[in-house]
Amino acid sequence: MKDDHSDTSGEWTGSPCGFLIERHTADAMSAAHWHDHVEINLLLDGAMTYLFNGRQEQVEAGRLVLFWAAIPHQTILVTQEAPLICLYLPLVDFLALSIDKKARQAIMQGAFVVEPHRHETTPPTVSAWVEEWGRGDPVRRQLITEEVKLRLRRLILDHADGQGSSVAAPVTPVSPAIRHSEVLTDLINRHFSEPLTLELLGKRANIHPTTANRAFRDVLGISVMEYLTRYRLARAMQRLVETEDSILEIALDCGFGSSSRFYDIFKQRSGTTPRQFRLSLGKR
Repeated sequence: MKDDHSDTSGEWTGSPCGFLIERHTADAMSAAHWHDHVEINLLLDGAMTYLFNGRQEQVEAGRLVLFWAAIPHQTILVTQEAPLICLYLPLVDFLALSIDKKARQAIMQGAFVVEPHRHETTPPTVSAWVEEWGRGDPVRRQLITEEVKLRLRRLILDHADGQGSSVAAPVTPVSPAIRHSEVLTDLINRHFSEPLTLELLGKRANIHPTTANRAFRDVLGISVMEYLTRYRLARAMQRLVETEDSILEIALDCGFGSSSRFYDIFKQRSGTTPRQFRLSLGKR
């Protein structure tokens, strides 16, 4: 799938750009990628399957889907000539939205949010956004951005109301690499705050470290330890937004070991410091 933020080199593809909306033809991606936006997709026709957070997620035409794109994702199955609209909301804007705390936490922890029901107004509304966005009028673009934020809030609310039927059941994995990835991501998600090494994770999962890394690279395009770093960053960002906890406390609780290491990694990956990130959201 074409994506202006895509990168298959194994590096974080964070971008300072703001909100973006585009329409293109979806296709299977050669490798997983990631970027620092919350992504909203609308498939207008056909079907596609994402490999997201170690699991397969089926996407139907006419239903909005939402996920945090810093988690590696990849389209693996796409029907021919499938038209797709992608909206990219900067993480800072998403974190500033007035939404349920648990819903925000779930998204930052890897939830794949699917619109529970098709709405006849969704495709024409989103298509109109694309057309108006393309005109380049700054006033209209700002209006579209605000409309998207409102629609996103409604999507999250509808998802919460219909939870249990709103998320497509993942396809039963047939690949050992996918099974290994599911086990390892679950371990990381539950134990990220602890001191972890590849050897320790492999032992807990009963998987040889070399096999674990090979599975992760096959499925997610990154190493096990790179995924661990990203997940820790996600949880740290969440704490910076939602709490007044000290940066040292957050660094230790999220498994970074020290505030200096946390600062170094945060700055390297996001282009800003934890304190600057917090201040950008109006928090002190």
